[in-house]
Amino acid sequence: MLRVLTLSSLFPDATRPNFGVFVEQQTLGLAAHHDVELCAVAPVGVPPLPFDRLSRYAPLTRLPTRETWRGIEVDRPRFTTIPATQGRWHAAALVRALVPLLDALRTDFAFDVIDASFFFPDGVAAVALGRRYGVPVSIKARGADIHHWGCAGATRAQVVGAGRAADGLLAVSGAMKADMIALGMPGDRIRVHHTGVDHDRFHPIDAEDRTREKRKLGVRGPLVLSVGALIPRKGHDVVIQAVARLPGVALIIAGEGSDRPRLEAAIARHGVADRVRLLGSVAHADIPRLVATADVMALASASEGLANAWVEALACGTPIVITEAGGAGEVVTSRDAGRIVPRDAAAFAAAIADVLADPPAADATCAVAGRFTWEANTAALYAHLAGLVGPRS
Repeated sequence: MLRVLTLSSLFPDATRPNFGVFVEQQTLGLAAHHDVELCAVAPVGVPPLPFDRLSRYAPLTRLPTRETWRGIEVDRPRFTTIPATQGRWHAAALVRALVPLLDALRTDFAFDVIDASFFFPDGVAAVALGRRYGVPVSIKARGADIHHWGCAGATRAQVVGAGRAADGLLAVSGAMKADMIALGMPGDRIRVHHTGVDHDRFHPIDAEDRTREKRKLGVRGPLVLSVGALIPRKGHDVVIQAVARLPGVALIIAGEGSDRPRLEAAIARHGVADRVRLLGSVAHADIPRLVATADVMALASASEGLANAWVEALACGTPIVITEAGGAGEVVTSRDAGRIVPRDAAAFAAAIADVLADPPAADATCAVAGRFTWEANTAALYAHLAGLVGPRS
């Protein structure tokens, strides 16, 4: 039996049910493997008093430190994050918080390997913990953990050092692997590990259902959907400008974040408030039907690893228009999947119009996502971790 300690600060909780759901799904898949015994640790970073009493952090301080989450036991230790330090001490604080917990855990659960599901601060801390307990460490790179923390002056050396010291590395796409190598990480230790999609939940709906769902949303014509946090990197403003060039086309943006006021201003400035709506945060359970209702999903991200939203859209039979970010070329492999275009409004408008004028068959789009499954994700992750541990008695 392979005993895995999964470590991820990117993991959902009662206050953030949509946070890191792809990490959750990967963890649940691995926990269900017949040859795996798994313990999940999902650290919660909070600043010291009085900052932790601010409304943004207060709900996190009230989370249970241990609970059963979707059938697995999850520890949620707190670690201290110091505001305005650009994360330079996050990993050290995480190690200090985890040592007492893991020392106690080792008495009943002598884990064979540490599986860090996000590079920073999780991966950096995992390397130190792996040395303490004498076990191999795997770190997975997903996107911002490399493109932000791996490039920021305060944390770059920590990220690169962890990448060089880890026994095994995972990347969500071939493009992400190339970015890791460019930072100085050893390419021979990096394995591309694609995300999965739940095809029982994400699947096409028929034309009648699509029309009915559109009417519930107040939409009568073509519908473009954008899903993601309302932050500048996601490029929602580019999609708003693009749809402003397409009379009669509606846009719904599902997500929440600090960029909301700027996006509201853009909607007003372009005079499209009657057909562009910020829907806010949408429960993960409601995402599949929303995605399947759209005629096109458009995401103008400045950077990505390999966005789950891309694959989920394709599984719903909804073609995508995206930038050449991260693993875009590994997902949009034919015109049935959509278009890859430059990150500007004119290019997005032209591509959206092209897809709407000649839409691919839903089953053809869905077929493109057929190779992305959680079963394949679990099998590859198990093989990777078992390979790091080697023969076991």
